[in-house]
Amino acid sequence: MKEQFSTAFGNLIDKLQGWFNTTIEYIPNFILAILVMITSYFAAKYISKFVGKLVSKKIEQASIKNAIARVSAVVVVALGLFIALGVMNLGKALTSLLAGAGVVGLAIGLALQGTLANTFAGLILSFRKKIQIGDWVETTGFAGEVMDINLKDFTLKESDNNIVVIPNKTILENPLKNYSLTTRMRVFIECGVGYESDLEMVEELTKNVIANTFEQVKYANDVEFYYTEFGGSSINYLCRFWIDAESMLEKMRAKTKAIIEIKKAYDKEGINIPFPIRTLQFDNKLSVKSSDLHQMASKN
Repeated sequence: MKEQFSTAFGNLIDKLQGWFNTTIEYIPNFILAILVMITSYFAAKYISKFVGKLVSKKIEQASIKNAIARVSAVVVVALGLFIALGVMNLGKALTSLLAGAGVVGLAIGLALQGTLANTFAGLILSFRKKIQIGDWVETTGFAGEVMDINLKDFTLKESDNNIVVIPNKTILENPLKNYSLTTRMRVFIECGVGYESDLEMVEELTKNVIANTFEQVKYANDVEFYYTEFGGSSINYLCRFWIDAESMLEKMRAKTKAIIEIKKAYDKEGINIPFPIRTLQFDNKLSVKSSDLHQMASKN
């Protein structure tokens, strides 16, 4: 019994001594690993601030800037963790950690497929120079001013002050018309004049009214004027001209102003803008027999 006890005690002492020797042997690596982690932590803070300042020169959205800065910090810390594990000769642990991270990342990616798609789409939209906050755009049946682009959605403010929130993925996958990329817009006006009107006079008068109303239209010949059809009660025409504008509101104001001035000029010159008229003509007299009336009454 004493021999077994002494043998077990000796094995315990040998084990503890081996652990102690191993600990003493790995203390420098452990200290170096701690230094690596501390260095990576402070480096992550510095790099996060640097990346935030660098990205702010190209991206106005605070949410996107913060997200990119945080991702850069996480990458630096993760890199420091891998280096620290390598310094401590924990290669197997490093391999297991990478494998586990891959499996977890795949599971999260499948579970949050739609969310991640909107996130990456938001990052792509933020770096696009042709889409900026304040632009007037039209997409997926909505038109308005771009108010915000974040990691989730794309926010528009319509002309009637309604806020429209559209997923980033939808914006990226559908056509988008940006009116703010050009400083000029074409205004279309469709109208009709009576058949008794002098068509050449109407054309000349309309062109002169547009040229005198808008500073951007220097000459009457810059206005395009085309008669389009013989309508039911009028001869219709299409008038179009260019103005300096960057939003649909400016275009609508210009069209309104043009219609008002054209109406004033037509009233002054006695030019008629007819509205659709339906004439009912009863030339044929219908003869109704009394027998027919009795039959109709009996049916009712």
